[in-house]
Amino acid sequence: MKTVPPPLPCGARADAETPEGIYLVKAVPCLRATRQIRLLALKAVSARKSLVLCVPPACRWDESLEALATDLAGRMRREDLP
Repeated sequence: MKTVPPPLPCGARADAETPEGIYLVKAVPCLRATRQIRLLALKAVSARKSLVLCVPPACRWDESLEALATDLAGRMRREDLP
């Protein structure tokens, strides 16, 4: 029987990173808690930074993203794009 190698670790890239936060820019009408957002949230919490989601003013957050933001207790915030 052939063994399967362990999965490779995966990552996500942010659009920008500052000493205070990790920035992700999305131009979507509805934003969900995707794998990219979850991985960046984990990175932000472990680095003691905040995850800043830059979205259009009309963008609404899905229930999954609202739940993730609640779990992060202030480590995720929203910025409206011009």
